[in-house]
Amino acid sequence: MSSSDTDGKRNVGTYFHGVIRRMSRVPLTSWLGIVVIAMYVLVALFAPLIAPYGEFEVVSQRPFEPWSEQFIFGTDQLGRDVLSRLIFGARNTIGIAFVATSLTFLIGGTVGITAAVVGGVVDQAISRVVDAVMSIPDLVFILMLLAIAGPGATNLVIIIAVIGATRVYRLSRAAAHNVVSLEFVEAARARGETLPWVVTQEIQPNILPVLISDFGMRFCFVFLAIAGLSFLGVGLQPPTAEWGSMVRESAALISAGDITPLIPATAIGLLTIAVNFVGDWILNETSGLSDGR
Repeated sequence: MSSSDTDGKRNVGTYFHGVIRRMSRVPLTSWLGIVVIAMYVLVALFAPLIAPYGEFEVVSQRPFEPWSEQFIFGTDQLGRDVLSRLIFGARNTIGIAFVATSLTFLIGGTVGITAAVVGGVVDQAISRVVDAVMSIPDLVFILMLLAIAGPGATNLVIIIAVIGATRVYRLSRAAAHNVVSLEFVEAARARGETLPWVVTQEIQPNILPVLISDFGMRFCFVFLAIAGLSFLGVGLQPPTAEWGSMVRESAALISAGDITPLIPATAIGLLTIAVNFVGDWILNETSGLSDGR
């Protein structure tokens, strides 16, 4: 056996040993969060295959039919299967929240890094605009813009992304400011590298852990905002299945002792807790990396 083969096997063994060691350090709560998130993602991806009925299909002539073998969680006010709409709601609520959060980080991160690199008047002008937007309470601002633009998935995503981008802007700008003054960034500028190259090759990789750790928390905010707005009737519009609107539509059943409205509410709470568990673990890991552990 050649020395190169031995070195290759040693490197592979070292790599897998490191992976196992890192996995053993993951707390039980984080593993629980990972499992729950994975289950939600699978349900969202394969909703048409899992759901016993269609998202808009009326399967009973009796509204609010009780739980039974045919309808595990009963039916809603129009006779649609609650379980099926709960499953499709995972696709709609989680999918739209993920798109909105990704757009939030794309806008806020890009503008924040650019402002930190360019500096000067551009940095100050953008920062003052962001401060003005952040001075208005988010819920009030969102409701005002939705009243102007009208409800709907596209408007909801754009409005939440733009407002949420102000928070990501401040985070990415602060993180980028700590990197811009370092020697390797100044060396890249001295070599004549373009601004996009400096941003993508030198700055983004060094602040990415900070942005990733904040992504989970921001996703929870967006996810809860969409559910809350749908509960108020200004988010995703019927007949789209959405967990917040499902709680609103069946809220009257609580007074009759029916816990059906608690099912989508529990789905919202469980995903939020799971994402926070994983987000806390990622934050601790990135903090450990920055401390050199």
